[in-house]
Amino acid sequence: MRFDIAAFAVRNWQFTLVAFGLLAMLGVNALMTTPRSEDPHFPMPIIIVHAVLPGAEPAEMEQLVADPIEDALDGLDDVAKITSTSLDGAAVVAVEFDWSVNPERKYDEVVREVNALRPNLPAGLARLEIRRARTTEVAIVQVALVSDHLPMRRLEKLADRLRERLDRTPGVREARYWGAPTSEVRVAVDLPRLAALQLPPTAVADALRAAGAETPIGAAHAGDRRFNVKAGGAFRDLVTVADTPVRAIDGQVVRVKDVATVAWAEQEASHLARFNGQRAVFVTVAQKDGADVAKVTKGVEAALADFEKVLPAGVKLETGFVQAKNVEHRLSRLFRDFGLALAIVMVTLLPLGLRAGGVVMLSIPLSLLIGLAMLQALGFTVNQLAIAGFVLSLGLLVDDSIVVTENIARHLREGASRFDAAINGTRQITLAVIGCTATLMFAFLPLLALPGGSGAYIRSLPVTVLCTVGASLVVALTIIPFLASRMLSRNEDPEGNAILRAVNGAIHRFYTPVLHRALARPWAAFAIIAAICATTVPLLGAIGSSLFPPAETPQFLVRIETADGTALAKTDQALRYVEKRLAATPQITWSAANLGRGNPQIFYNQQQRETQTSYAEVFASLKAWEPGKSETVLDRLRADFARYPGARISIVTFENGPPIEAPVAVRITGENLDVLKALAARAEQVMKATPGTRDIENPLRLDRTDIDLGVDEAKAAALGVPAGGARRTARLALSGEDAARYRDPDGDDYPVRVRLPMEGRNELSALAQVYVPTQNGQSTPLSAVAEPRFRSSPARITRYDRERTVTVTSYVQTGHLTSKVAADVQARLAKDLPLPAGYRLSMGGEAEAQSQSFAGLGAAILVAIFGILAILVLEFGKFRTALVVAGVIPLGLFGAVAALWLTGHSLSFTATIGLIALIGIEIKNSILLVDFTEQLRKGGMGLREALEKAGEVRFLPVLLTSVTAIGGLLPLALEGSGLYSPLAIAIIGGLVTSTFLSRVATPVTYWLLSRGEEKNSVDFEDVDVEAQAA
Repeated sequence: MRFDIAAFAVRNWQFTLVAFGLLAMLGVNALMTTPRSEDPHFPMPIIIVHAVLPGAEPAEMEQLVADPIEDALDGLDDVAKITSTSLDGAAVVAVEFDWSVNPERKYDEVVREVNALRPNLPAGLARLEIRRARTTEVAIVQVALVSDHLPMRRLEKLADRLRERLDRTPGVREARYWGAPTSEVRVAVDLPRLAALQLPPTAVADALRAAGAETPIGAAHAGDRRFNVKAGGAFRDLVTVADTPVRAIDGQVVRVKDVATVAWAEQEASHLARFNGQRAVFVTVAQKDGADVAKVTKGVEAALADFEKVLPAGVKLETGFVQAKNVEHRLSRLFRDFGLALAIVMVTLLPLGLRAGGVVMLSIPLSLLIGLAMLQALGFTVNQLAIAGFVLSLGLLVDDSIVVTENIARHLREGASRFDAAINGTRQITLAVIGCTATLMFAFLPLLALPGGSGAYIRSLPVTVLCTVGASLVVALTIIPFLASRMLSRNEDPEGNAILRAVNGAIHRFYTPVLHRALARPWAAFAIIAAICATTVPLLGAIGSSLFPPAETPQFLVRIETADGTALAKTDQALRYVEKRLAATPQITWSAANLGRGNPQIFYNQQQRETQTSYAEVFASLKAWEPGKSETVLDRLRADFARYPGARISIVTFENGPPIEAPVAVRITGENLDVLKALAARAEQVMKATPGTRDIENPLRLDRTDIDLGVDEAKAAALGVPAGGARRTARLALSGEDAARYRDPDGDDYPVRVRLPMEGRNELSALAQVYVPTQNGQSTPLSAVAEPRFRSSPARITRYDRERTVTVTSYVQTGHLTSKVAADVQARLAKDLPLPAGYRLSMGGEAEAQSQSFAGLGAAILVAIFGILAILVLEFGKFRTALVVAGVIPLGLFGAVAALWLTGHSLSFTATIGLIALIGIEIKNSILLVDFTEQLRKGGMGLREALEKAGEVRFLPVLLTSVTAIGGLLPLALEGSGLYSPLAIAIIGGLVTSTFLSRVATPVTYWLLSRGEEKNSVDFEDVDVEAQAA
């Protein structure tokens, strides 16, 4: 006996109510407890290794650091690509694994390989850091401790105390502070005095190292007591440092204070920070995976409020970036859209009547709550894509309930009892409803398997739709029949309420004659519809394609790049110009300036730039992002910045999707750096001549200039200088040498560094004051054993998949489509940039990411189409009927592409997802018509009569489901969001054309494919009649 789910739910209505009460409560609990975020949280299989070797040039960093690390990591399984950038004193190696791997396990493997390699790397590495790229690696809060007068050491100590306090806040993974030059106890040696006493500078360092050694001596006993014996150790005050003996000369003890000045100082700054133009130290907070950004931020704000109460005079705590504000703004707009969509859906249900509309409306909260509970169970957050999925589902989840309720109401109008109408009305439509929902869900199902970062980014949207629409099917076949049996009236007019009569009257007056004429001349109707669909192809070429749109957050970055090797003070001049210009812009609320390094990471696909004296970055915020107006403000700033001499100043807005170098990126691969430099220069000129490009960057445009010390080892040996002595003395003089540790009363450690006197930075003239010790206790000028000379070398060396590569990048001007600009650049380069043997050119940036993402979408579309065909064949048992149902796909695609063209949108990644969803929705509507036609034919009705009857009867539920879907999507379409508005516009446009054109196209196609079958059936009936007559 076949199980009848509707009959079970109606007969056991108490169980049905209890079951759905439980599911609703689980949904309410999920609504209250599911973490919220602006963007989805998903694992990224990207590991980044940062290495710092002060004083090493890019070629040395490549040979000594980047290449060995690449070699070790390339041996790991599932490596997709490896990139590295070698800079002045730093190297960054990024390895990306296949997106199907476990990122945690791969991180452990990378850590193991790098740790095993550590003994073979240069001993002078100041930092070797391995970090995972995570969507939660970003700062959710960035504040600034601001003071123009407090000593930097005390400001840094305050920042460290705040960091420790924030680290203890629930949900915080890590708090860090930035922009504080490292404080030190500086022992600034007096070279003339040392020379007079015939002491080398290294003698001071050696004396302090011996006195400050923290080596345990041992233990001693006295009776029953045991004592640890200690001597020396970290210095506790500056007087002890100054009184440290260096050497005894002629019976007199020479102490450190006799040959050096001991005082607090700061190391040469590599990263300085300002907030709204005032000296500052930034403090950032990153949240733990799975934490709710709003809850974590409340805890952080409470900790900041408590800390602010104990700040010393002259120090202010300024709040800059707070991600929770962006999240609240984004989600509140989506919740507003959800409310508007709900109201529009209620209006579209009026033709069903108040009672029937009420029954259908009850399915909305039930389906949404069940879907939300499932979303939480699957580990997803409530983010902008998930809410967009709920809004998208809003117009779809009522479809099943509308069809079921409308059919039950029709049975009631025909005189059936409430109980029979509920069970028989649902039973009659169950197979069609299951088939419709299955096709719709199958359209979204392949989106779960999209590869790469794009697939991971949008995954929460199809999961939300699948959970919610799946829940709506269960609701429509269980509790809706029960509610309909209790709430629908048996005494309503058989023709329905006034609105329903008006709609049915319009259908009868306008649609029925059109369908009759189309069936009379099927080939002409088919040709007209095919011609309309054929215009889709040129429209696709006109709108172009894109990947992900700008994130439309009010924050943006201003990047300042001077020539490599430029001093920090010179870069600061350009930075101050930018700060002054931003301060004069009324739309900007605050700015956080970073000199010598990028701002701490605040967006998941924008990594922080490494330390460089020729680089500065401003993180700034508008009051709010206003589409159309904000772009104009930024374009005016770009025009002003373009006129600044001696620096390249660019504005970067944040974009959704996987990390890319820039929208347009051209990679030239080869071995010889000189050839790469020449090719990159030519490519730069071609890109500058291409319309739509801006802020073009060629990393090899200018070489950096360094000084080669030029030590003559033979001459040094002849003068008695020990091997390596000249280099050690020069390093001690310019960089200093850590000789010991200083521990203050708070337990904080600082280096005791011996070096030449320095006022903020080392001057070239300092080399003339350096004396090198000889083995006989004398000293000789450095100039006697060395001839310093200038030498040029590449500013940076980039490698892609272990080959030297130069990447010339460009951003795109407002109003230009990235895909068209990139295609134009590629065409011009193919024509104007001949490549020597062994060199090749490839496109990176958005073009590469787009090709990878759309390749996955192509497979998803094929799986969706053939999977739906398989479901249709199973449902109808005929391949011909399945083709009739699937024949509506081109009609929807035409409307979707036309709508995108009319609204000025390109075929973006999310718009393509809208097309996939559209396939399922329009086939769902087509099934209702074909299924009813099949039922009428089985009842003995003729083919043409069945087509006309089914077309007229099923037009109303199809129209209602389409109108509710359009109503649910309308607020998203009008939102103006570059992310989900194209998705909504594509579905709305497709539904409009599909709803009306398919009401003619489907019957006509059915007639053309099946009238031969009808003719054969008629012939067989004639034969039977003649046989009976005989």
